[in-house]
Formats: sequence, structure tokens, C-alpha cells
Amino acid sequence: MVIVLGVDGRYAFSVMPVDVKIETLIDRPVAQLATYTNDPDNVPTWHVDIKTMEWQTEPPVALGSKCAFVAHFLGNRKAYVYEVVEYDPPGGLTMRTAEGPFPMETTYAYQSIGPTPPRVRWRNRGEPAGFLKLVAPFMALAMRRANNKDLALLKQTIEALPPDAS
Repeated sequence: MVIVLGVDGRYAFSVMPVDVKIETLIDRPVAQLATYTNDPDNVPTWHVDIKTMEWQTEPPVALGSKCAFVAHFLGNRKAYVYEVVEYDPPGGLTMRTAEGPFPMETTYAYQSIGPTPPRVRWRNRGEPAGFLKLVAPFMALAMRRANNKDLALLKQTIEALPPDAS
């Protein structure tokens, strides 16, 4: 939260949107990473907070696909539907939800960087509404912590698979 002095001499609060970015290297081919991570059926196996996923459109994942997720985050049950708004296999995937008090956009990106393992980048961003505006900085910290756990579990899960077995 940022406090600014307005032109009228009054203080105002400006809430910055939540924007959490994390990355790591995962020792598997980009195509395998993208195939595994972009498949919503696999999400509950590596996403600590997501308990269930249900297709709202016909699989497999494609531009316009919709999936309903139920997650437990910060002690609360959250149910939401993500829609795939960008899909560029094996380069990445962006999903968005517009419902609820905290609309979110999630991006997964994969990048080959020569002889080293590919880089995996995740980004979660959104603009909280209502009371959540006041706690946005704390939500960002909690999201970063949760995303780091998820990325570590994904790395452990996918590196335990044989290469090119997704």
C-alpha cells in the first residue's frame, strides 16, 4: 500500500496490484514441462493449494478452454473458473478469471537456455477489490510463498519422471 499526498493536501491510499513472479530451472525438455504443466488434469498433483479440477469445456487444453478449480488458500476455500486466454505450446499458457473479489491472471512460460535446464517462469497478478485491497501486500507475500512451494513440488514431481514421459 502506498500513501500519497493529493493535490488538495489530503492523504490518499493507493493500492498496488498484486504481481508475483517466480522462476526456476527444471531438468526436463521444454516440451515435457509444457505438456505436463499445461494439462489441468495434472495441476492437483503439483499445486499444493488446489484440491480439485473439473473441465468446463472439452479437453485437451486449448485457447478458450475453461477449468473449475477448488483451492484452499490462507485458510479459506476458493472456487473459481480459469479461461485459457493465451496458448503457445510449448512456449507457455496464460489463464484468467474475472469472478470473485480477486480477479487473477496466471502465466506459465518455458524457455530453453542452451545446455542448461530450461527456465520455468510463473506470474500471478490481479487487482483485489473491497477489503482485499487493504491486505494486498500480505496476499502477495502469501502467494509468493505458496507459488515457491508449488514450483518446488513441480520440479520434484517432473524430475522424478523419465525424460519425455508426461
